[in-house]
Amino acid sequence: MDLGTYRYPSRRSVTFAKNGMTATSVPLAAHVGTEIMKKGGNAVDAAVAMAAALTVLEPTSNSLGGDNFALIWMEGKLYGLNGSGRAPMGISAEKLRGMGYTAIPDRGWLPVMVPGATAAWAEVVGRFGKLSLSEVLSPAVRYAREGYPVSVTTAQLWEEIYQQITAAYGGPDTCPEEFRGWFSIFAPEGHAPKAGEIWRCEALAKTLERIGESNGKDLYTGETARKLDGFSRRTGGILRYEDLAAYSPEWVEPISTEYRGVTVHEMPPNGHGITALMALNILKDLPLGEEKESAQTYHAMIESMKLAFTDAKAFVADPASMRVEVKRLLSDGYAAARRSLIRPDRACDPIPGDPNCGDTVYLCAADGEGNMVSFIQSHYKEFGSWVVEPETGVELQNRGANFYLDEASPNCLAPGKRSYHTIIPGFLTKDGQALGPFGVMGGFMQPQGHLQVLVNLLDYRMNPQEALDAPRWQWVGGKTIQVEEGVPPQIVEQLCAWGHEVQVIRDPITMGRGEIILRDSVTGVLYGAAEPRCDGTVSCY
Repeated sequence: MDLGTYRYPSRRSVTFAKNGMTATSVPLAAHVGTEIMKKGGNAVDAAVAMAAALTVLEPTSNSLGGDNFALIWMEGKLYGLNGSGRAPMGISAEKLRGMGYTAIPDRGWLPVMVPGATAAWAEVVGRFGKLSLSEVLSPAVRYAREGYPVSVTTAQLWEEIYQQITAAYGGPDTCPEEFRGWFSIFAPEGHAPKAGEIWRCEALAKTLERIGESNGKDLYTGETARKLDGFSRRTGGILRYEDLAAYSPEWVEPISTEYRGVTVHEMPPNGHGITALMALNILKDLPLGEEKESAQTYHAMIESMKLAFTDAKAFVADPASMRVEVKRLLSDGYAAARRSLIRPDRACDPIPGDPNCGDTVYLCAADGEGNMVSFIQSHYKEFGSWVVEPETGVELQNRGANFYLDEASPNCLAPGKRSYHTIIPGFLTKDGQALGPFGVMGGFMQPQGHLQVLVNLLDYRMNPQEALDAPRWQWVGGKTIQVEEGVPPQIVEQLCAWGHEVQVIRDPITMGRGEIILRDSVTGVLYGAAEPRCDGTVSCY
């Protein structure tokens, strides 16, 4: 790895530090993490402070009503926390089919699930943090109360949703009641805030204060829970106080695979981090080009990911409902069987195998004591369900839209069930020692982004910033591939000749947004990189 070479035109360099480092998609949020560490917090405190601040600073992508997952390296061991929510007890696939639905809608109350995020904050700070939850949430409270200038990428997404919701409902006077809170909280002046415009929300500040003072319980059994229950009952929702009160996050064992001498760790299902691991298992015995920018390399990565993703969509669900064991999906024999389907000069139409035979924010943090956190948080699509409780400022996720209504699917909607989940934090170790956290946010792009960043780092020895800067591709179904404009034209031509249906796109946001922090095992020096496709920033001291 050459830390001084940058072959892609982002004009960013790797950032170095010794005492602490944070990275995420909004500069103010990255600085919140180092602020907390300077006050005596560790990497866990910093990660939760950033996560809470991002619900204010980037409300387009995550919220108090969303979910999160965390991989935490603490005192030589990697821990996983599943902070994803569950379906309300009053909803089921049978009920929705009886209402005439063939799929779960993206917006409104029907895709709303119990939020997991704030309970997970309290859980990780209580187990591993050095500060109280109130101290950790204090920067988020400050930004909500005093306001902040909205960043460029966030303003762009905010405006897009404002246009969508006004096109659908016309405005606060004509929309259904469950959507009126969105206008009062997120467009109080009658428009989405522009880049650099100040936005503030006193209701959200008060809710964050209550969450901190109650050690996370307010959203589940306190004033906020009661307000959410009343709002749901009044506006036709299914979520109830009892659903909130019954929720708790779950500590889980991370899953992993070996790739090029490095152990790649992901969260187990219901998250789809296993997709990246399956793709790596298929890819590791395929020939790659001598240079990253070769059609052979792109083809091998694309075909591996198509097969892995097709399996994940068929088999990944709430672990209690999965009909295939994780170890079978990650077995060498199954990887070999899937690999055998790949032709070196022809794109395939992927279908699931038989393993029984043989929108989102990412952040990472590291402190001077060797602790490191990979943390991801989301309410799924931009502004989640568009359902916002106006007195608390809580916008609710729409993660339930990932369920199916087909009883034959392991991911079929059922009361109290977790859905297939797209958000995945990643972590790297080598010989039992931490290398560091990495992640690429962005819905179904996430495992595809993980694969590409890891190939850049481990096969082509790119430094972290190069690995993020490199042009990306995204499989969107069948033989259709989207590629960024930076992919060389001769590669696009060759992929088309091999049967790929290639679309060249100009919107970088659709290709994911990532961050990386790695630690030098000898010197302890931290080196980090942030996404050039958004306002990503590394903060350090």
